[in-house]
Amino acid sequence: MECNRRSSFRNCRVPPSSNVLLRLLSCLALGLFVLATAACSGRPVALGNEAYIWQRQWTPALGDAVRTSSDVVQGWRVLAAELDGRGQWHLVEPDAAVLLATGKPVTVVVRIEGQLAQWDAADVIDHIQSVLAQWRGRGLRIAGVEIDHDCATSRLPVYARFLSLLRTSLGEPLRLSITVLPTWLDSASLDALLARVDESVLQVHAVQSPRAGLFDPRQAHAWMDAFARHARGPWRVALPAYGTRVSWDGQGRVASIESERPTLVAGDEASELFADPLAMQGFVSALEADAPQRLAGIVWFRVPTEDDARAWSLATWRAVLSRQPLVVSLLAQVRSAPDIALRDLVLINAGNADLPLPSLLRLDATCGNADGIHGYALQRTPHGLFLQRAQRGVLRAGRQLSVGWLRCDGGAALRVESSEP
Repeated sequence: MECNRRSSFRNCRVPPSSNVLLRLLSCLALGLFVLATAACSGRPVALGNEAYIWQRQWTPALGDAVRTSSDVVQGWRVLAAELDGRGQWHLVEPDAAVLLATGKPVTVVVRIEGQLAQWDAADVIDHIQSVLAQWRGRGLRIAGVEIDHDCATSRLPVYARFLSLLRTSLGEPLRLSITVLPTWLDSASLDALLARVDESVLQVHAVQSPRAGLFDPRQAHAWMDAFARHARGPWRVALPAYGTRVSWDGQGRVASIESERPTLVAGDEASELFADPLAMQGFVSALEADAPQRLAGIVWFRVPTEDDARAWSLATWRAVLSRQPLVVSLLAQVRSAPDIALRDLVLINAGNADLPLPSLLRLDATCGNADGIHGYALQRTPHGLFLQRAQRGVLRAGRQLSVGWLRCDGGAALRVESSEP
């Protein structure tokens, strides 16, 4: 484990080869150290949770997730409309009854494609007003409007002028907020942009490279510290609660991202990137112990559902948001099949923490008629038999996965290895 200054979990890296128990114990010890020292060195705060509902279809599973999460979420930021790169509008029909039943305020989020070179500001504002009228007509309590526009840094002055017009159009008491990219932090135009809005949400999760992953705690804190020097009002930080599959081309550039939407373009190489709940929980603990100035809360991206394979499980999501302990319990079993000589090799996540699938499993057996499945391949080495995983993956809380089979009359055992053979 490597830990650098700011005496916090935020700078903790656990090598991929470490086993799950070692990860938990090491990070727990560091987290306790942070809490013990923060009282005399930081600004302790209790950060509230809001959540993005970014799904474009309101399925029954999404409704269930929103209902069961309402006790740990203080507000919803709901994707309502999107202006795509061709200048076409796409509207999202929310389940107003579900949102109303939670009793929590709703922020209407309008996404404007960052690659859209130009748009008619008056027309966009008219569309936003139309969406607000429709949502209010369904009885929804609208707290504000958020614009998600990932434009180039050079276009920030144009964006600021649009926000001034929108702010005037919205009037009181609607709150106007925007999402902020870390690439804007060095721009001389950022302060003028922030002066046009009531609140901002800094995005610190992004796909940069396979090595950097989806979330880098060191980089996230550097961005937050830099942004705090610009913020003049309350701001929030957007943190990830999901995974994504990223394809890269031969030049190392992102070719496609498969997260909440299907992959559109295939790349030469794919990587599974995942926001580790244990690491995120430690990051939040350190953040609450030593919060940047004016940080008002966290906005989680995105509300998970049972049919969303790339998001956290609801059990993990609730534990992280409610600041409850994450219980790690990964079991490796050899099960007898109907054919007594055939055994199933199974991994079971019996805890409430979603876990990265182990890269290596040792198979102790006197017979060698075996193979791996579901991403695992059998490796025969001088040290014995192993099941090795080629791609990263996640085993959600309460789930199990068959990883191989074995045909053998004698005894056999399967266990998670902490290092390569």
